[in-house]
Amino acid sequence: MNPKKSGFLLALLLTSAFTYAQKKVVKTYSASKLVIEKGDALFQKNCAECHNFRQRGIGPDLAGVTADASYAYLSKFIANSQSVIKSGNKRATALFADFKVPMPAHPQLTSSDLNALLSFINTHKKVAEVYINTADLGTPVKDPMPTKIAKAGLTLKLEEWATAPATSTKNPLTRINQTYVLKTDKGNRLFMLDMRGKLYEIKNKQFNVVMDMAKEKPKLMPEPGLGSGWGTFAFHPDFLKNGLMYTTHTEKKNSAPADFAYADSIPVALQWIVTEWKVKDPTAAVFEATPRELFRLNNPSAMHGMQQMIFDPTLKPGMPGYGLLYIDLGDGGSGELGYPWLCNGSTEPRGSVLRIDPMGRNSRNGKYGIPASNPWAKTGDPTILGEVYARGFRNPNKITWAPDCKVLVSDIGYTKVEEINILKPGLNYGWPAREGTFVLNFNGKKSAIYNLPVHDDPKYTYPVTEYDHDEGNSIAGGFVYTGDIAMLKGKYIFGDIVRGRVFYVELADLKLGKQAVIKEFDLEFGNEQSTFLKMVKNVKADMRFGLGENNAFYIWAKTDGKIWQIKDCVPSL
Repeated sequence: MNPKKSGFLLALLLTSAFTYAQKKVVKTYSASKLVIEKGDALFQKNCAECHNFRQRGIGPDLAGVTADASYAYLSKFIANSQSVIKSGNKRATALFADFKVPMPAHPQLTSSDLNALLSFINTHKKVAEVYINTADLGTPVKDPMPTKIAKAGLTLKLEEWATAPATSTKNPLTRINQTYVLKTDKGNRLFMLDMRGKLYEIKNKQFNVVMDMAKEKPKLMPEPGLGSGWGTFAFHPDFLKNGLMYTTHTEKKNSAPADFAYADSIPVALQWIVTEWKVKDPTAAVFEATPRELFRLNNPSAMHGMQQMIFDPTLKPGMPGYGLLYIDLGDGGSGELGYPWLCNGSTEPRGSVLRIDPMGRNSRNGKYGIPASNPWAKTGDPTILGEVYARGFRNPNKITWAPDCKVLVSDIGYTKVEEINILKPGLNYGWPAREGTFVLNFNGKKSAIYNLPVHDDPKYTYPVTEYDHDEGNSIAGGFVYTGDIAMLKGKYIFGDIVRGRVFYVELADLKLGKQAVIKEFDLEFGNEQSTFLKMVKNVKADMRFGLGENNAFYIWAKTDGKIWQIKDCVPSL
């Protein structure tokens, strides 16, 4: 048979089969309560990290979308947006041009799942809402940072160091999020956390499970989204003596009464829990530990929880602040979901860096301490939270101490801007009234940002470096390099979670009231010049950074779990 004719017949048969299959798909929206409840659960699991029905986020506001686009189009787009974009569809290509990143494919969703999901979305109609007049804010800023990030003319030579065990059969294969080197008299121990519930000790590049949160906490909720699960861990500075370690994790709503709740009219998506663990033998290969809950709080969405807790690594026993625990706490999505009063307020903890004394007992629930040196600890007003050390963050994802004792906090942005801040007690970093060095209409639609007013509110503190969404979509906080590579000394190395680009700023240039210049590294994997996106073969890199023994500096993508070590830095060819 003529190959062209056989190819045509095959295509015709496939088209006919596809048409027949499409006829079997339910193409109308269901009004069944059970179907809509199923769709709600699917939305929370697959969509809520990027979409809501009030504001644009990583993806567009979905209110009224079922009136703007057909059932068939929406089904195809959810199943595989990238194929719809490649087909040249005008709506899809316009969305891609606007948001810069395609939505992940969802091949796991059946036609029944799609019908439930779309039926739930269909219940959210576009409604006219009254917002604060933006006329006084001026003209929206279209290009916040017209000067683009330049290449530094430096190439990071990366060597594949190890691959973390897969904890899923689909992307991301892992959710490795944090490393920590525990120094002991018998040598160092390197730990790595997978947010799906595994704490590993890495020995000779082998990953051994030290603690399984799913077994310890059966209510652990590792889905939905990119921020839920086992968020972070920290060893007490005296861990080898007292056996105390601390964790954050998520559970379903109403798992237990929350210490930080809010009005019943606001939905609860999940709870974040801070736990102290008494490890029986801190030197053991597998930790046997007894938990003590310190506090739990409700969040209105699965977004922006507790991604890091850390003790000040520069302090010694007896020094002020020794043994105080810093916890970064995102806004829980409250800023963009229409509940701005749940973040950046004196009576609410969300959108803050907290500092507590886990050995104390003067908190409201009597389970931890509020340090007297905290900025709002001695107001005399019982409604003001003394736990708050600094506020005004949207989604702080990394706190790190630099060699010059600056404390750097990376904060994931929303509409246009990603930022790095210098942490100081009592300061307000602006969210949701500010994004980077720009104004947001926080009581209204946040699809635009505006220049700061001539007479700016002095209560806000601004980032020391920032980049806009022409360059990336979500900042991945890093570390100041302290290893032996001369070209990297004094550089704070960080990147973009989504696009996998690796940047740096000079530590000496990070100063309050100024903007440090960001530059980009070229990357070489083995002997191959490439990018993280090309290496992981995915539309999203899911990049993170970590430190190992002897100041080793690691970069990895959750997508495939491969951990790369910076071995050298050379001038780019």
